[in-house]
Amino acid sequence: MVDFKGRHFERTVILTLIRWYIGYSLSYRDVEELATERGTSADHSTINRWVIKYAPLLELQFRSKYKRPIGFSWRMEETYIEIKGKWHYLYRAVDKEGNAVDFMLSPKHDRKAALKFFAKAIDSSGLPHTVTIDKSGTNNATLERLNMLLLLTGLLSLFITIRQLKYLNNIVEQDHRHIKYIIKPMTGFKSFDSANATIAGIELHHMLKKDQMVRSANMPIWEQFATLAG
Repeated sequence: MVDFKGRHFERTVILTLIRWYIGYSLSYRDVEELATERGTSADHSTINRWVIKYAPLLELQFRSKYKRPIGFSWRMEETYIEIKGKWHYLYRAVDKEGNAVDFMLSPKHDRKAALKFFAKAIDSSGLPHTVTIDKSGTNNATLERLNMLLLLTGLLSLFITIRQLKYLNNIVEQDHRHIKYIIKPMTGFKSFDSANATIAGIELHHMLKKDQMVRSANMPIWEQFATLAG
């Protein structure tokens, strides 16, 4: 359960304004204006603090209790996110049906970052049978290292098949577009922590829209989102 004690607004109001921001292509001032039209005087800076505090907690609730199992054939690629005028890397993977596997924001694009991403994805979703990547030598080397670790631990049967076929990665490239569309009016993140928290919320809402929440039949998105708060 996510704790809302000590807040001057009702939980339903906080959740609604957070969801508007992470679910739609809106700025904080847009959300503030929409809230005002509905009789809620929440300042845009307050909404910002709510997103940074609660979006990662809600995503963690979803990941640990509500996320549907995904397939074992993954498509993985990075996209770019601007933070304080510098490009950072958003590692993302989906399965062949387009369901989100995992994501990770990183200031660097190197083997260490790629290994950290795959470790996070495997911890949350299990070992894939196949991973399709682009022509990135870094990602290929990372997967080969994972296979070597499986070999050394006697788990040869769990080897990951590595495919470097760009056209098969169209599904993850198209999925990037939704994230970029939501981020566009945010006019650049001011800190890594803020970006990381906001992206966690955006990815969460995107997974809910793709029906990746268990026991979500006939539940609208707002109700699924509220369920995560307990």
